[in-house]
Amino acid sequence: MKIIRYLLLPFTLVYAGVIYLRHWLYDIGFFSSKKYDFPIICVGNLSVGGTGKTPMTEYLIRLLTPSYKIAILSRGYKRKTKGLIIADAQSTARTLGDEPFQYHKKFPEILVAVDEKRIRGTEYLLQKYPELQTIILDDAFQHRAIRAGFSLLLTAYDDLYIDDFLLPTGNLRDIIHRVSQADCIIVTKCPTQLSEADKKQILYRIKPKNRQAVYFTGIKYSEKICSETEQKDLLEWIQKPFTLITGIANPKPLTDYLTGLGAEYKLVSFSDHHHFSPEEIASLQKESRILTTEKDYVRLYKEIPSIFYLSIETYFIFDEEKRSFNQVIMGFIEKN
Repeated sequence: MKIIRYLLLPFTLVYAGVIYLRHWLYDIGFFSSKKYDFPIICVGNLSVGGTGKTPMTEYLIRLLTPSYKIAILSRGYKRKTKGLIIADAQSTARTLGDEPFQYHKKFPEILVAVDEKRIRGTEYLLQKYPELQTIILDDAFQHRAIRAGFSLLLTAYDDLYIDDFLLPTGNLRDIIHRVSQADCIIVTKCPTQLSEADKKQILYRIKPKNRQAVYFTGIKYSEKICSETEQKDLLEWIQKPFTLITGIANPKPLTDYLTGLGAEYKLVSFSDHHHFSPEEIASLQKESRILTTEKDYVRLYKEIPSIFYLSIETYFIFDEEKRSFNQVIMGFIEKN
């Protein structure tokens, strides 16, 4: 696979030229970029996936909802609809996209909207919902039509952007130079026992700007698995063989975790944001015990009622960084 990717290097050079041209046109003002006098937070990355944007967005939701009226605005990647849609009781993963629908299903108290034209979606939200106190732009670091007031750039511990290449040779969809536009960098999926020496080595390698804070986070798996009607203890449930279904960018952390627990399972893996065909659903319905990710669950639970999902949460490796991050985010909203 690596050999094939290196053979694609000429296409990477073409892609790089297009990306540089686009950013240059924004930089000189040929394309307009609007900044609002309103607290807008952007969560994004440089790669095509697998950095943990969804659990990071959920962390922000949990942090902010007790004190602020917030909205999530996403483009709704791979949804089967177009235009602006506000999540409601009739919404599904097909109408919103899997991640926005997951937010809507999990946090019904917040406003979730999708629009491929985020500037249109932002202006609609600000006009229609004057009570809003902040908007979180989900996966919008590449979206330059809006200049968010505060930008979080995520990069995975075992797949740092500095070790990657632009598509199609690598997995980067944007140039590394764009990192300089982030207000903070979050190194995600770190090992629990991350040492100060490892932290310093990463800081040395990514070389953040003086104004950029860097935070280190990990992924925590729930002790319970859930369906629409019940919860079960994970350690007890995995004592019997099961089928694991994944349609995410990088299932390895999940498979490593389950394998480390001694689970015996059959992995059925699909591409990120995969929409399951009727034939695939029919095949999966034959499996007696199924576990999946929460993002895949919102696309499958209607067709396979017996399916369970294992949820994840972001946590900060260092307590002092958690306190600092929370204060920075809350302070940004208060100042704006």
